[in-house]
Amino acid sequence: MNKKRLYISLIASLFVAGLTTSCEKSLDETNYDKFGGDNFYKTAEQAKMAVTAVYSTLNPDDGYSIWGCGLGGIVPQSSSTTDELVCSWGWPGWPLFNTLNLSETFPGDALFVFYNTLMPSITNSTIAMEKLSGVQMDEKVKQTYIGELKALRAHYSWILYSYYGPVPIILDPVMAQDPNATSIPRPSREEMVKQIEKDYKEALDVLPAAADLATSDYGRFTKDACLMGLLKLYMQEKRWNDVMTVGHEIQQLGHSLKSNYADIFSIENNGDNKEVLFALPTRIDSKVANIWLAHALPGNYADPSGKSVTQWGGYKMPWKTYDKFESTDKRKQRLLATWKTDDGKDFDARANNYIGAIPMKYGLDPSATGEKHGVNIVVWRYADVLLSLAEAINETSGPTQEAYDLVRQVRERAGLKGWEQNLSKEGFRNKMMDERLFEFWCEGGIRREDLIRWGTYIDRAKADGSKIAKPEFVLWPIPRKAINESNGVIKQNPGYN
Repeated sequence: MNKKRLYISLIASLFVAGLTTSCEKSLDETNYDKFGGDNFYKTAEQAKMAVTAVYSTLNPDDGYSIWGCGLGGIVPQSSSTTDELVCSWGWPGWPLFNTLNLSETFPGDALFVFYNTLMPSITNSTIAMEKLSGVQMDEKVKQTYIGELKALRAHYSWILYSYYGPVPIILDPVMAQDPNATSIPRPSREEMVKQIEKDYKEALDVLPAAADLATSDYGRFTKDACLMGLLKLYMQEKRWNDVMTVGHEIQQLGHSLKSNYADIFSIENNGDNKEVLFALPTRIDSKVANIWLAHALPGNYADPSGKSVTQWGGYKMPWKTYDKFESTDKRKQRLLATWKTDDGKDFDARANNYIGAIPMKYGLDPSATGEKHGVNIVVWRYADVLLSLAEAINETSGPTQEAYDLVRQVRERAGLKGWEQNLSKEGFRNKMMDERLFEFWCEGGIRREDLIRWGTYIDRAKADGSKIAKPEFVLWPIPRKAINESNGVIKQNPGYN
């Protein structure tokens, strides 16, 4: 995508942001689509609009964007390249995901959604930071906005790094605003990690803690979310000592586990900042909705509440993965192997040749009338901190008492006992591989991150019959269009040439 279109996308986003942030205010006409030298980034309100525009990339967009529930979203795309999700719909891309049959010609450009969406958003963030610096407004508020932009740039950069490796993000505001600027090459892994780390740490210095965030600002970045972003980066890089430092810091911020696992993903938990460290607020009256259940629930499912909603029935968890769960594991209750139909009869999915259990995950929204639900989409939560800490401790010191206690907290919430305390480092790691599956199935791309970190991502695909999966496919291909527009300055990932 060329830089002229990147800049235009920022203007378009600001237009949308202006509409959404002013809908409850005066109806006096303001021409948000005609920014110029006299009214562009001149007021505190416009500064907030600029930040909101960069946040908009997170929006589910009726399920077909970064944190949406459709095939353009992180969860369905990443989960279907692991052992936690298959789809029974006929689109040819689903089995290609499952077998890691990845290529530049993947159907519908699905492998490039993250790249094509996040690269311009990072550029927009860079532009917005520079423009906001000159706005006359409360300095503390201004620095908070700039901190949010840095956190968003770090978050978007981390997603890109996770899926494509180092990418040429634009950090120079002059270059970002120049449609004729020369393309830059991809940075080294070390350089990109350093930049993500820098943005998160600088955001940490100015953002409020989650406990101090106004209710109306729920869903915006906080210190807690920035620390979690760092923890995820350090886990990816296997920087175990840094994981422990950040994890212990998050432990001091007052977070705790929700007593009931299913409640995390219910509408009653909207706004929670005890277990949930970062979430996307959703609404049924807009494109910013949660439509996971429409993708997962089968058409013959009858909810006990009597609520009738749209049910397309595509997403499934393979039976061999479902069968790993202990029978008494409460987390398994969100996975449906049997259910009541409209005529009151019991339906057995396995006996009726379903390819897997139904990953219900989220609860129904009582106000839902179709596919749209208003249950917040969970991105990061405290249970991940506890299990990440336990893993890091084990990797550095073996299974200590602290590591066992951290795992026990998570398992006791699921109605299970802690692990026997006689494990080797390898034994502890092997049990962690399943425990994180049980806790985080179909959440935030976590399973893909874990399998890659443990070196089993490609092995999983081969074990499931893939004849084409190869080590290079831990990363996805860079869009050919980006390579061509750079005149070859941007290089393709190995394995796709």
